[in-house]
Amino acid sequence: MKISMSMNYSGGFKESARQVPDLERAGLDQIFVPEAYSFDAISQVGYLAAITERIEIGTGVVNVFSRTAALMAMTAAGCDYVSDGRFVLGLGASGPQVVEGFHGMPFVQPMQRIIEYIDACRTVWRREEPFRHQGRTVQVPLPEGAGTGLGKALKMINHPVRSEIPIWWASLKERSVEATAAVADGWLPLMFVPEKWESVWGSALRKGLERRPAERGRLDIAAGGLVAIGEHLVGDARNAVLDQARPMMALYVGGMGARGQNFYNDVARAYGYEKEAELVQDLYLAGKKDEAAAAIPQEWLELSNFVGPEGFVRERVSAYAEAGVTVLTIRPTGPDPVADVERMRSIVDGA
Repeated sequence: MKISMSMNYSGGFKESARQVPDLERAGLDQIFVPEAYSFDAISQVGYLAAITERIEIGTGVVNVFSRTAALMAMTAAGCDYVSDGRFVLGLGASGPQVVEGFHGMPFVQPMQRIIEYIDACRTVWRREEPFRHQGRTVQVPLPEGAGTGLGKALKMINHPVRSEIPIWWASLKERSVEATAAVADGWLPLMFVPEKWESVWGSALRKGLERRPAERGRLDIAAGGLVAIGEHLVGDARNAVLDQARPMMALYVGGMGARGQNFYNDVARAYGYEKEAELVQDLYLAGKKDEAAAAIPQEWLELSNFVGPEGFVRERVSAYAEAGVTVLTIRPTGPDPVADVERMRSIVDGA
């Protein structure tokens, strides 16, 4: 099982980046760079590639409405080149607020667009023939009457380091998860609980895996949570750490979408937290964010994070492994994240 982290540069990107080589030496396998509508992730991937040697560097995630399919392929090939074959292309759809409000693109057919981008990227990287794709969301070259008529199918000039750069899909809804299992190399779910995930995504994942070509290999699954390990982390001390996850979970369960149109709220309900999901949403939409955070189920926090004595953390790591997770995503909470990675590396390797 690999260990990954997401870059947190609230204190400054360069300050956080200086720690990545130490995390790499401590046993971290992957570092993902978020994008949203902040600084672009790609320039930061290049920066990290220059100061590291072994660690895989991924986008977590770039949305497919922000770049053309050809540019996405070129960008991924460039990142793979400067990192000597250590890049992971993490894709997502984002949502209408960002796509339409920031990028000025209609948020239509997001799942289909990702499927076509995955196919387009692999076609460009293989360089077997000039790039052509006539789909519902990607038309290259432009069809007759859609432009000047001077467009020409082209191959990318450079030969990529790899013709099969890993593509990971941050999908959540049933049809998208099924498509992820069928065509992507990795899956980036949110709110994954090892003992409960099948009630939300199990059927979709199995359907997708049935359609997955054998040559595509194993589907990687990345999931995890907060990390704090210590014999003192019981009772109130443990809860104080777990409480750090409450505001973000309340935002997703309570505020990501309107009533009846919030998939994260649906996840909570599918996990068996129907009453709590309704309460969190009611409180959050009423502007009572602190009360909404306090209403997040304690069990959910305990099962989805790695907070407690070492024996308990080992049990949680084993639960994730048994659920099929191949990459453990962690978020150290203490003052020394390098030490936390070292301890998790020891636990993972001994699991």
